[in-house]
Amino acid sequence: MSLRVGVIGLGAMGRNHARVYWELPDADLVGVSDINLEAVEGIAKKFNTEGYSDFRTMLDRTKPEAVSLAVPTSLHKEVALEAIQRSIHILIEKPIAFSLEEAIEIAQAAQQYNVQLMIGHIERFNPAILELKQHIQAGDLGEVLQLDARRQGPFPSRINDVGVVIDLAVHDIDIMRFVTGQEVQRVSAEIQYHIHSGKEDLLSAVMRFSKGAVGTLNTNWLTPTKIREISVLGTNGLFVVNYLTQDLRFFKNSAISAEWETLNILRGVTEGEMTKFVFPRKEPLRAEVEAFLSAVRGEIPVPVNAKDGFAALKVAQALIQAGQRYSIITI
Repeated sequence: MSLRVGVIGLGAMGRNHARVYWELPDADLVGVSDINLEAVEGIAKKFNTEGYSDFRTMLDRTKPEAVSLAVPTSLHKEVALEAIQRSIHILIEKPIAFSLEEAIEIAQAAQQYNVQLMIGHIERFNPAILELKQHIQAGDLGEVLQLDARRQGPFPSRINDVGVVIDLAVHDIDIMRFVTGQEVQRVSAEIQYHIHSGKEDLLSAVMRFSKGAVGTLNTNWLTPTKIREISVLGTNGLFVVNYLTQDLRFFKNSAISAEWETLNILRGVTEGEMTKFVFPRKEPLRAEVEAFLSAVRGEIPVPVNAKDGFAALKVAQALIQAGQRYSIITI
């Protein structure tokens, strides 16, 4: 069954949402909307659809069954509520909202109107992350001890309403929850301001999880090359994921043996064999959109729901507060 779909917001992500919908055989891209008329005309022509400068007009005239919301975070609540009140299912680009209060309002409205609400935490659909989660769940890593994420790159001129924590770190907060099944209990952080007027553009943070794991985040908009990596350390070894190349490696612990009694103090771990896993690669956004459409049809539960979006945003805001107050924040 082909679903009538639309896209609101035609920045970098919105353009890709439009492309993916256009490529999918079970989606009919009926309209796109943005206040940038040049962007609207270009995308509408490219994908043979209707373009609108006012998203409400698009919703009323084209009557989509589902839409992607890729507008600035500060506009999520306004646009989401308009779609929900028309009983249109929505995929909101992360984060769920600008504030926790707005996130609750969006979630409650979706429940009231029986609308499927999905949050676009795209990294959950990265094949390397899905493979990592399977190995952790299977016990291959043993007890999870530490997660370390690096998400760094140049400053994106498209962002002006949020800082690096909400825009970037929220990805890895969500992934750490996703692969471990643990919730963040407390956080501490250092933040800096260099380029972004009034918003942080560098984060160095530590998070304590509910079952004892420690998560670290090193995130910035100041690095001249794009870095997207996460490593997970356990009692059996270390998994390393490169988000960009979709590579997953496992470095196995190898115990040091010492026959001489006085060398027992050296017992520990050393580098053992390394395994690089082979699995099918896939564009995460395409996988995310396909999952959204399946949820709209009722074939699967929403894979990233309002609770997930709320949890990631809550931790992100706590990290900002911790950095501003020079304190430890309990979640």
